[in-house]
Amino acid sequence: MPEEEKEPLPEEEAELEEETKDESGIDVEKTSLEELREVIAKKDRQGLLSIFERVPTIDIAEAADDLEPTELIYIFRNVESSWTADFFDDLTQDTKERLVQAMTDKDLVKLINSQATDDIVDTVGDMPANLASRVLKAADKEMRADINALLKYKDGTAGALMTTDYIELIGSLSVEAAMKAIRERGKDAETIYTIFVRNRQREFVGTVDLDDLIFADPQDKLDDIMNSDVVSVQATTDQEEVGQIFRRYDLNALAVLNDDDRLVGVITIDDAVDVMTEESSEDMARMSNMEPTEKPYLELSPWENAMKCIPWIMALLVLGTFTTMVLNRLESKAIFTNLPILIAFVPMLMDTGGNAGGQTTGLMIRSLALKEFSPKDIHRVLWREFRSALVVAAAIASFSFFWLLIEQYTGIVELGVLGEGTGSRVDLSGMNIWKGNCWNWEFGYHALINAGLIGVTMFAAVTVAKLVGTLLPIGAAAIKKDPALLSQPLLTTVMDVTTLMIYWAVAMAFFPQFAS
Repeated sequence: MPEEEKEPLPEEEAELEEETKDESGIDVEKTSLEELREVIAKKDRQGLLSIFERVPTIDIAEAADDLEPTELIYIFRNVESSWTADFFDDLTQDTKERLVQAMTDKDLVKLINSQATDDIVDTVGDMPANLASRVLKAADKEMRADINALLKYKDGTAGALMTTDYIELIGSLSVEAAMKAIRERGKDAETIYTIFVRNRQREFVGTVDLDDLIFADPQDKLDDIMNSDVVSVQATTDQEEVGQIFRRYDLNALAVLNDDDRLVGVITIDDAVDVMTEESSEDMARMSNMEPTEKPYLELSPWENAMKCIPWIMALLVLGTFTTMVLNRLESKAIFTNLPILIAFVPMLMDTGGNAGGQTTGLMIRSLALKEFSPKDIHRVLWREFRSALVVAAAIASFSFFWLLIEQYTGIVELGVLGEGTGSRVDLSGMNIWKGNCWNWEFGYHALINAGLIGVTMFAAVTVAKLVGTLLPIGAAAIKKDPALLSQPLLTTVMDVTTLMIYWAVAMAFFPQFAS
């Protein structure tokens, strides 16, 4: 028998608790706002340093976002810049702005010049003009030039995403000289794992990984050991494509070139991950019919949150007018006035058609985003989805047929009075298995007819929905529009109207006596 687990004694619990604390008694397992304020209030520099030694800066930054500017300034004055550089980058934009506004010029100079250039560009780009001007003024001449150069690139491109803090060496350099250069300049570089190589004409020719340098002969030339078959992008390349290149080729860093094939910057994997996260968030927001936002949810005010939703809801309401118009016309048709039970199935049919199309649209949007196919592959994709649609439609139609029989026999849906005002009036109200009055041929006949009608409509609607769900995203991509932005609202309207028209046509075929 396995030995029973024993509850820890109070003394053992105390020891475990002590293990999560440093010498100052600060809980380093998870730093809280109160703990930060405690060490700052006590001017406990050692306690503050201990927190930065043991806790990831992102966790400290989350706790520090609610600190007062004076408390934040104490942190930056007493903690080494090697830690505060990442700490500042992890703060929210609002906190950064409050901090920049409160800092003295001396403190700001120290802070800004310890940052990576691309991180400062991201911060400055979202700041009010007066604060952005302070930041640029605090940067040294070389960094200011780099910041201004990066700010010229259009947002959402490789140029706006790249950093100028990288190591570029000439190909004729020996491995020994290259290692020396890395030791001298590596501290200020965004990455040292990938070294970028140029020729004497300053053209980018390849890369060398750090591990290749370590194991190479010291007298080898970079030209001899470099990888010349490398992927690069132009400064104008869209950031979504950049993210896909990182994913496809498993890169740590990516070269950004100008029109003359000269290296103007590099993009590192951490920035690429941020891009992929941002693009995924945008697609999810647009697929949910919301405007995407760069702010975390808890930083959005109720007003900002509402403004992201209201325009899309209004747009969908207007598009829903087409559905209302079609339904209004159909309700006046004799078939629906004589068979009012058919109206009860409308929401189920519209929802199922929309859900089937939505599944396919989501798959298409994902595949287009990952570059698994392009609009030129439409024939192959459409043929595959058509075959899949037939299988799905057959399964849904079969299930709906039997489910509708269950609904009618159990009384979930009542057949009611059929053919009111005609010579073929039939009253099937209140019939179900619980009352035992539904076991007659007339009830069974109408129950089967209704179930068959819904089954056939389901088959046609689901098939069409799958095809429409395929065509809309591919069509949007073909005209260079975001598939997630156009597909979802259009799919809802198109499928609602299409499903209603299919339903009416099938109902007319099943009940020709009520045609008008």
